[in-house]
Amino acid sequence: MTIKVHKKKALQMRSLRQRWITNSVLPIVLFLTMVAALASLSITNYYYTGMRDGLMRQAKAQSGAFIDYFMDEGFSDYLKKANQAISDYEEKERVEMQFVSSTGRILASSTSNLTVGVRPGTDDIANAAENNRIAYFQGRDPQTGERILSVSHPLTANGKVVGVMRFVTSLSYADRQARLSVLVICLVAAACMLMVFISNLLFINNVVEPVAVVTDAAKRISQGSYGFSVENKYTGELGELVDNINDMSTKIGQNEKMKTEFISSVSHELRTPLTAINGWGETILADNTGDQEQLKRGLRIMLGESKRLSGMVEELLEFSKMEDGRFTLQLEETDLQAEFEDAIFTYRELFRQEGIELEYEPGEEILPMISGDPERLKQVFCNVLDNAAKHGGAGKRITASIMQEGAEQILRVRDYGPGIPEAELPYVKQKFYKGSSKARGSGIGLAVCEEIIKLHGGTFEIANAEGGGAEVTIRLPAEK
Repeated sequence: MTIKVHKKKALQMRSLRQRWITNSVLPIVLFLTMVAALASLSITNYYYTGMRDGLMRQAKAQSGAFIDYFMDEGFSDYLKKANQAISDYEEKERVEMQFVSSTGRILASSTSNLTVGVRPGTDDIANAAENNRIAYFQGRDPQTGERILSVSHPLTANGKVVGVMRFVTSLSYADRQARLSVLVICLVAAACMLMVFISNLLFINNVVEPVAVVTDAAKRISQGSYGFSVENKYTGELGELVDNINDMSTKIGQNEKMKTEFISSVSHELRTPLTAINGWGETILADNTGDQEQLKRGLRIMLGESKRLSGMVEELLEFSKMEDGRFTLQLEETDLQAEFEDAIFTYRELFRQEGIELEYEPGEEILPMISGDPERLKQVFCNVLDNAAKHGGAGKRITASIMQEGAEQILRVRDYGPGIPEAELPYVKQKFYKGSSKARGSGIGLAVCEEIIKLHGGTFEIANAEGGGAEVTIRLPAEK
């Protein structure tokens, strides 16, 4: 089972990482690749364009000087003048100067006589001679296979092209510089991609792991592992998410526990009156003596247990209505004081039989009518008085009062029993909660009471009173 969980968690993390890399890292990598490619192309173009422009400027200057100073008398002694210009050329170590005939044959060169008489075969010579304008060639030399850059400038005499001055340089150094620049750009781009990948990987690990843990916890909770909690070693929103998951799990666990206890308690509570009814029914049927006293006693017990059973069923129906939103009020003008006093008088004699004194303080004035549901309010009063007797009857005394304070009518019911443990006070009004009390009941009566008072716009509070016992305070708006 543990191996399956770990495998599932690993698959979840891998899937999240893949989606994150696809949606986040991949666009950045593509962008960096595009930037690196454009930068490499720009730098390479910068090198070659710079060399070509420089060579063109040199060709224009040298050809202009040659035409002005060597060809002012025409084409006579062209070869002699070309060799003289080559001997005066200062950059022959870096750039080769050639004089080419109009037919494309090299007549003189600044580097070696080995190229004299050769036809280079590049299109810059023909373009310069035919179009009478400067032209260039960049590529591999047809003769040597070396990458070169050549610029050809036409030489004119009497308005006619008589030859071409050609400058040739190797591109090996420029190629090395361009490759080095491209390599640096690629390394920088790769470093940036690596940093982006590592930072995103660290980030996604910090996100994926808690998400996978929370997902696993949520699935375990959905499968019934209520109360399960995740170790929270995260900060920020993720830590808050884990806290919320743990809180949800704890509350669901508590609710499930209370529901289980409720079902057990209700089953027991329903079984008790049913057992009494069945037992006395069998006893009466089996009695052949015709004892009227025993018959009446059995019928009274059966009637009392059936009423208690009906009350429990009614309470459960009320709770069901409250849960699905069908719990409504029938509002009318209600004399709250009269309804409260009816409940007091109803229970006073019952409590006296159990040895409990119910004291009532009606207040100094007659309270005005309010808008309310008299049946629902009386249900609350009876439930509160019944709870006071159940849980605080050991004190043998219950006090009740009603009065108006400002815009509210306030009812208080206090017992003088052991009170409610402080740890249980926040939960006593929750549905199904019974706490440490051993008294009979379904555990939903107070939840129903609070819902009724809330629907009336009031508040329902339970607290321990000074001097011992518990006190219920009900506040209702006095306006109609």
